[in-house]
Amino acid sequence: MKVAIYGAGAIGGWMGVKLAQAGHEVGVVARGATLDAVRQHGLRLIEGGVIYAEQVKASDKPAELGAQDLVVVAVKGPAMASVAARIAPLIGPQSSVLTAMNGVPWWFCDGLAGEFAGRRLKTIDPDGAIVAAIPTAQTVGCVVHASCLIDAPGVIRHHQGNGLIVGEASGRPSERVERLAALLQAAGFNATMAAQIQRDVWYKLWGNMTMNPVSALTGATTDRILGDPLVRGFVTHIMLEAQEIGARFGIPIDQAPDDRHAVTLKLGAMKTSMLQDVQAGKPVELDALVGAVRELGQLTGVATPYTDALLGLARLQASTLGLYPKL
Repeated sequence: MKVAIYGAGAIGGWMGVKLAQAGHEVGVVARGATLDAVRQHGLRLIEGGVIYAEQVKASDKPAELGAQDLVVVAVKGPAMASVAARIAPLIGPQSSVLTAMNGVPWWFCDGLAGEFAGRRLKTIDPDGAIVAAIPTAQTVGCVVHASCLIDAPGVIRHHQGNGLIVGEASGRPSERVERLAALLQAAGFNATMAAQIQRDVWYKLWGNMTMNPVSALTGATTDRILGDPLVRGFVTHIMLEAQEIGARFGIPIDQAPDDRHAVTLKLGAMKTSMLQDVQAGKPVELDALVGAVRELGQLTGVATPYTDALLGLARLQASTLGLYPKL
């Protein structure tokens, strides 16, 4: 297959190398130092103490890669407006777009039922430009359960985890997703099909929406965040708000926050991706992780005072640092 990776960062780079190793024709949309490094040295992955390098076509112009069978979008939320404006040359009539991203995606409500079906979230896609550029009918969601880091431009270090959950943005099973899951399995991923990908998105978000911004605010790793009883209590209240929101739009979570805390603590002293972004001076994806939850609370009639407090503090900090649009 012809596969384009839009965003050769930690997750996109990892997936790109594995797909190239499996024999697919991989191209990468990149820019700056990453583009230069991939052109000169190939896309590199450090895994199990071994460095793998795959020669892939790399360009900052999607038109140079042309229409693809599969486009993997693996960027942070703040970059999506730019992606939407430039992705058209990669998407042909038969192309599938796999979104390997954190947080609430623009297509999230397309797989919900009743009054919430098809709602557009202004927090994520305020003018509808993203869904216009990437039609839901060609979109497959992907929830990533893996930890990768960028060692240097074009050099990815796989830390742990190998899980990919894939499902139609429409929330329904399909033969296309069956084929895609099989392709990913053959490339070495632990890929599974979702009955409704929105459930997997929401469950992962249930932990990410707190650990990421709290770590960005405090500079603390996840073990220290949950080790402070006052902060842990604050996090628990936010999770309870999100749990009620999900229940109202049809995705209940049958766990208590303490159950999820126990899972997070098993990961040890984890530095979240948002903390890494703040320390690197990169834009933070608060809208997809926290802002969208607040908006969904407004749509479902759930009061979110704790979520509001977290969003207010985190966006003020990020705005002050120049990592979030000025308020």
